[in-house]
Amino acid sequence: MKNTILIVDDQEINRVILKELFKDEYNTVEAENGEQALKIISSDNSIVAIMLDLIMPVMDGMSVLIELNRSGKIYHTPVFIITAADNMQLLSSAYSLGAVDIISKPFRMCFIKSRIQNIIELYRHRNELVDVVNDKVAKLEKLNDKMVEVLATLIEFRDNESGEHVKRIRDITTRILTAISDEYPEYYLEKKAIDKIGMASVLHDIGKIAIPDRILKKPGRLDPEEFEIMKIHTVRGCDVLAEFPEDIMDEEVYRYSYDICRHHHERWDGSGYPDGLKGDEIPIWSQAVAVADVFDALTSIRIYKDAYDYDTAIKMINDGECGMMNPKVLKVFNNIVGDIIKSRQGSE
Repeated sequence: MKNTILIVDDQEINRVILKELFKDEYNTVEAENGEQALKIISSDNSIVAIMLDLIMPVMDGMSVLIELNRSGKIYHTPVFIITAADNMQLLSSAYSLGAVDIISKPFRMCFIKSRIQNIIELYRHRNELVDVVNDKVAKLEKLNDKMVEVLATLIEFRDNESGEHVKRIRDITTRILTAISDEYPEYYLEKKAIDKIGMASVLHDIGKIAIPDRILKKPGRLDPEEFEIMKIHTVRGCDVLAEFPEDIMDEEVYRYSYDICRHHHERWDGSGYPDGLKGDEIPIWSQAVAVADVFDALTSIRIYKDAYDYDTAIKMINDGECGMMNPKVLKVFNNIVGDIIKSRQGSE
């Protein structure tokens, strides 16, 4: 099956000339303006090159380039500008928007075909390489994800938990960060970053591996000396992470994991530990995990306590009984906690 070249020009004679030039090797489709071109591009996956006039009615070529940038298609499909214009500023803008070459009118037929075919072949090889790399990255991320979950679950088993705690922490953290990104531009995070933070959140208590069983599994309240020992799990978690081989964990996941391990017990007013950070000195991902961890701990049975009902737990968090939290994080938590509860009940 032949690949397709899209010819976009408001002058029919130019479309006819170019269609004739490529008829043996490619299918061709035509558009009289940018609006028609974008409709064709969105519905035809066989297009391997776009020949685009700049000056057209309805929608010009620059507007098409801007839209191709927005959609990301410019990175996978070469765009050749076909124009009689000698406006260097306009042509420079076209190049800055991703056009790969300028085909000047009137056409010099002996050069056009080979130039376009060479670039189409170059893009084909590049796209194939990108697909291979993306596939390998996806497989490595999946393996990395499973490794992190298994490690975190082992820690939970030692802490007399079922392993579901870390899964719920991941879910709640992801929901909070997604909501706060939507609500507050200053905390905006891309979805990919939020996914990595979600993965990192399951390692928040990895430092408990260094806490003696007599403290970790004590059925009653810890005395002041025992609590001081328990607090070091935040620092020891970072020590454990620092021993991981560099090639075993994604660099961003490592950075988020480190911040979360160390700072998920910091509090907005500076009363937390281990560093007494206050306000936005605490990374927003650590703040999100702090709320997620407190909520899940309050509403779960622990060796030292029964579970609180959801309403009581929510009130305790908002009243600062578990330490003062960022008011903005609390606002989005209160907005989505109903969905969090429904999701938890659905998985039980």
